[in-house]
Amino acid sequence: MRNVGLARLLLVLSVAAGLAHAQRRTVWAGVYTETQAARGEIAFGRSCANCHALATEGKIPLVGDLFWKSFSQKTVGELLQYVSTNMPNGAPHSLSEDVYADIAAVMLKANGFPAGATELTSKSITDVQIIPKDGSTKLPANALVRVIGCLSRSGSDWIVTSATNPVRAEQSEAGEATRSLGNRTMTLKFVLTKLDTLAGSRVAVNGLLIGADGAEGINVTAVNRVAPKCN
Repeated sequence: MRNVGLARLLLVLSVAAGLAHAQRRTVWAGVYTETQAARGEIAFGRSCANCHALATEGKIPLVGDLFWKSFSQKTVGELLQYVSTNMPNGAPHSLSEDVYADIAAVMLKANGFPAGATELTSKSITDVQIIPKDGSTKLPANALVRVIGCLSRSGSDWIVTSATNPVRAEQSEAGEATRSLGNRTMTLKFVLTKLDTLAGSRVAVNGLLIGADGAEGINVTAVNRVAPKCN
């Protein structure tokens, strides 16, 4: 009977996890309107076009590879925060909340995300994820990331074994000293500090991905011990 009860509990948990995944909101559901994007294009031209381009080329493009490098696996809420914090150049936070939302809308449209029936607002898009249409969780090359793993030597290179999948550096979580590790090996490149005293310990590595999802390693910006032993 205990086994039956356990099986039922596992089934309930599995269904709940599946529903949560299915209910995950993404930009592909349409989180702005065409009318809002049209307003955003006018606002962008007035306040942002001197420094940025809504194209893959031009002055600091906000479309294509550079958009994905900056915002893949983040939320539309974080995109809106970026717009409010950095635009216009030299005068951040100087536009109204509605105008910033309109500018975020036209950025989404310029990157090929579909319009919907409801306008984008700071409350409506807090947890809406920016991910590729195929749902891939891989981060693009040059994204600033953080991985946790076991530091060791491999020939002349430092590597992190049992590494977790890369996540955005600013998305680091508590419990890194005890969290479950992964099964990846990441090569550390351009290490400018001595790491000998950290060998064999659990470390957190921050840096820029070399190749998509770090296929060729991490361009290291920081390595810190999070636990004296890696287990």
